[in-house]
Amino acid sequence: MDAMVRELSYAQAIQEAMAIAMEMDERVFLMGEDIGVYGGAFQVTGDLVERYGADRVMDTPISELGGAGVAVGAALTGMRPIFEFQFSDFATLAMEQIVNQAAKMRFMLGGEVSVPVVMRFPAGSGTGAAAQHSQSLEAWLGHVPGLKVIQPATPHDAKGMLLAAVADPDPVMIFEHKLLYKMKGPVPEGYYTVPIGKADIRREGRDLTIVATSIMVQKALDAAAALEAEGIDVEVVDLRTIRPMDKQTVIDSVKKTSRLMCVYEAVKTLGIGAEVSAMIAESEAFDYLDAPIVRLGGAETPIPYNPELEKATVPQVPGIITAARDLVRGVR
Repeated sequence: MDAMVRELSYAQAIQEAMAIAMEMDERVFLMGEDIGVYGGAFQVTGDLVERYGADRVMDTPISELGGAGVAVGAALTGMRPIFEFQFSDFATLAMEQIVNQAAKMRFMLGGEVSVPVVMRFPAGSGTGAAAQHSQSLEAWLGHVPGLKVIQPATPHDAKGMLLAAVADPDPVMIFEHKLLYKMKGPVPEGYYTVPIGKADIRREGRDLTIVATSIMVQKALDAAAALEAEGIDVEVVDLRTIRPMDKQTVIDSVKKTSRLMCVYEAVKTLGIGAEVSAMIAESEAFDYLDAPIVRLGGAETPIPYNPELEKATVPQVPGIITAARDLVRGVR
């Protein structure tokens, strides 16, 4: 019998996943700044400290490098830590442990060890948190062999991909867009996983493929719904995993539609869209293209504090609609 499906927020889905993981495996524990009594910077851990105690929901000092180091060390001893950064921007303080230790330990020790650590990064703009608390840095970590990097775009995937990450023997970096935390959607009860490394076609279409990540998936779907009234049929591919990327799903979609647009919030230059574009250019799908590939990414600027300027620095639905319309109608 199928599990009962309820409407949960993205944040509730993550909390439920962590609770299930802790119930199933006593090696799983949580670490992070203010995740205990306070419930986390975005209230995602909630009351888990009351349910599992301070020895399994551990408040850490304000030291991302130190906390990440403890998490990596715990994983090397057989534990399965989930470490929460208050903001993805603060990964910059822990790059030594993420990039030089967690990502490389299996390789440097001849495959004799694994580092089953999960790191959670609240990311993205839209909350008025300004330049040092609003970045999307998933491409940074996606560049590093040894890391798996995921961006769930729905509550269903947030729960299933987190549970898959906890079960994974390698370090998994989860980027959670802050504006998604209140988004609600269907989430099955109990344990299930969503595979890491597999994209999802959120909407089928014939005229244009939009490859989107994180919050841009919903914006792409909103744009596709508007374009349908104009007779433009858009296929929306939710990449879900940055590394390892599901290349075949994107290739197959582009071969069907003959057009490609990449939409992501991070700065356009050297971003996810560049990798997807290059991958298509190097594949058999290139011969199917009827128009140049289009990338819509963030502006070449730090995120402003002013709310209107903040919106202007990242793709929005009207801009996606205009770019898609131009691409399909040959304006570009």
